[in-house]
Amino acid sequence: MIMETRAERRLDALSFFVSDARYGLGAFLGVYLITEHGWDAGTIGAALSIGGLTGLVSQAPMGALVDAIRAKRALIACATVLVTATCLVIPLAPRFWPVALAGVVGALAGVTIGPTLSAISLGVVGPRRFARRAGRNEALFHLGDGAICLAILLTAPLFGSAVLFWSMGFTMVASVLAAAAVPGRAIDHSIARGLLPGAVPVPGPSAWRLMLGSRPLLAFALCGALFHLANASMLGLVSQKLALANLGQGITLAAASAIAAQSVMVPIAALAGARADAWGRRPLLLAAFVALALRGALYTLSDNTAWLITVQLLDGVGAGLIGALFPVVVADLTRGSGHFAAAQGVVGTVHGIGGVLSAGIAGQMVVQVGYDATFLALAAVAALGGALFWLVMPETRGFEARGMAQR
Repeated sequence: MIMETRAERRLDALSFFVSDARYGLGAFLGVYLITEHGWDAGTIGAALSIGGLTGLVSQAPMGALVDAIRAKRALIACATVLVTATCLVIPLAPRFWPVALAGVVGALAGVTIGPTLSAISLGVVGPRRFARRAGRNEALFHLGDGAICLAILLTAPLFGSAVLFWSMGFTMVASVLAAAAVPGRAIDHSIARGLLPGAVPVPGPSAWRLMLGSRPLLAFALCGALFHLANASMLGLVSQKLALANLGQGITLAAASAIAAQSVMVPIAALAGARADAWGRRPLLLAAFVALALRGALYTLSDNTAWLITVQLLDGVGAGLIGALFPVVVADLTRGSGHFAAAQGVVGTVHGIGGVLSAGIAGQMVVQVGYDATFLALAAVAALGGALFWLVMPETRGFEARGMAQR
């Protein structure tokens, strides 16, 4: 018990600090390239899509790697270092192909961070406490991201865009130390890969076959793709809109937008983890679609800076719920398979198709029809995803008890 408690405190620190590496520079990259180097939204979308495609096709094999190896703490530390290194290269060569290639390398590392953290957490706390632990991980991730954004907000006016890269260097070191501090003996590596307690790995279907043979898992993957198609580009687009309307304040306003969302994501993710077992996963996930559709529509009502940042609060609802419950739903539907991280990879690949298409399509739509029409189109996609989710997605709480035959 003492070791488990100590391991959970170390997981708290790791979840907090790894936030800066999990998605790299995120929306800040687009603002940096627009304000510092004169890129347009279409070029940014094209460059980011190349790295996004790499991340897309690598999620399943990297998830299988997470399942297969026991050195999960070393894996997440190495991934954090690699993501940070690729981001630090961008100011040295801010041209299309160097940025795109850095995104490729960063994507290969970045897609391992979430599944590895989830696997370590499952191995420490076990299936019964995993929903609460996953919500805590997500809440701390957003708290860490918000803290970094606040630091950027306070220091960017004084030091410029360089603070983006200083912050990544600091959190990289902290993440490596936190990963090393998690007691290795506290991790049950069989449970960490999704096996039942006491079970041993046996040959079975691949993670892809597991998903294609499970109607609930496939429904979760396809509905999630629509969510990410609508969601992935919204923060970047509103950050670009703010930067163009407030010249010289792009980085500061992007940080403010991110902080607004993170301030809501922290309690929402914690609530999702705490109440998912009591309320079920389905109503909480449906609320994420509703918040996303509303957010896209509200962006079009005003170009006022305060209004756009206020609407960004709804990002905290959608992203907080999806982020906290994604590994929980996958764990529900794959328990006993031994493919927990790989299944996160294949479902994440389908979700990622939506994200990659969002970056490319939304960027080109902005060039052709403007920001407001693009936001309305994204809101419509979110509404469609929510309707399909309500029709086809079952409740996964206690799924195993209803019979493995449904898989």
